[in-house]
Amino acid sequence: MKAKSRKHLYRLAGAALFLSLLTDSALADTAVKLPAYKVDLSQTSVSGLSSGAFMAAQFHAAFSSTLVGAGVVAGGPFYCSGSAYPMPPSITVATTACMNPSLSVYGPPDPALLLQLAKGFERAGAIDKLDLLKNQKVYLFSGQADTTVATAVVDQTAAFYQLAGVPASNIKYVKSVNAGHAIITNNMQDVVCAETQAPYINNCNFVQSQDILKHIYGDLQPAVATLSGKIVKFDQSEFIKSGYTSMSDDAYLYVPKACEAETCKVHIAFHGCEQGATKIGNLFYGTTGYNELADANKMIVLYPQAEASSGWFFTPLNPKGCWDFWGYSDPTNPLAPNFYSKTSPQMSAVKAMLDRLGQAKN
Repeated sequence: MKAKSRKHLYRLAGAALFLSLLTDSALADTAVKLPAYKVDLSQTSVSGLSSGAFMAAQFHAAFSSTLVGAGVVAGGPFYCSGSAYPMPPSITVATTACMNPSLSVYGPPDPALLLQLAKGFERAGAIDKLDLLKNQKVYLFSGQADTTVATAVVDQTAAFYQLAGVPASNIKYVKSVNAGHAIITNNMQDVVCAETQAPYINNCNFVQSQDILKHIYGDLQPAVATLSGKIVKFDQSEFIKSGYTSMSDDAYLYVPKACEAETCKVHIAFHGCEQGATKIGNLFYGTTGYNELADANKMIVLYPQAEASSGWFFTPLNPKGCWDFWGYSDPTNPLAPNFYSKTSPQMSAVKAMLDRLGQAKN
């Protein structure tokens, strides 16, 4: 065989091998159907940062019959963007009164008004009974160097829960840390504590996710150094019933090895704006400390995913990949968008994922 022909065959063989490796890699990373684990849904909790914190507060009120507690890191109270009543919820209210009240003609959100509105939603059956919040645990955090969501806003979140009947002993409110707008870790490679910059994961020498879980659940086993379980990439699109959710096709789950055979609880962790996996990879779902404590305490962690959308071609305007706390996911009703109730596009999708986890294992 001529040398030129041999070289041609080698190139073809090399190309075939490369394509094979790419295919194998793609298959290994292919999202699966979300498995069922027969989890104890009565022991579910939720937390989030920034837009994920607003989402956590919404989810907590809407599904109070399922949850035992919530962690709200740099976020406002339930239905915050409706605080400028009688104006409809809007991105303007969300980015002023609910983030930087000094820019708002309305000032910070009014917790008494928001509770009044929430009671109306409860009577209409849009959210669960607010009385169910009274025995739950709430963790709140506002960084002293956070200029994105002001402490004045998080103060109103605390006031909302107090007005709803949550005892002061059940609320842990941390605002003594000189932190920027971020979820907090003790990882040296993360952003300097007082800064506010992508990916909004800051090293302040403690693991905030674990503080949240310890406050909600009480005494827990110490976090593990080496994970026993696995990250499951699953098909989130199965649960999305609207083209306006700005949710990713895929999402993630951390499953401790023990949960393959035993009954576990679930924690839902909502990332913040510009923190979805399509933007920062595994940094939120893999490095913020939830998994290490969950592994030691028979807890599955569900990481739903939102992503940026441009507003073109029948998609919502959500350029930073934020969770919806002002109404972009319901363009059909601009005067009263449904983003906060049990039937809202994003919240119902996440609740359906949770319900799947509670089903009997196949």
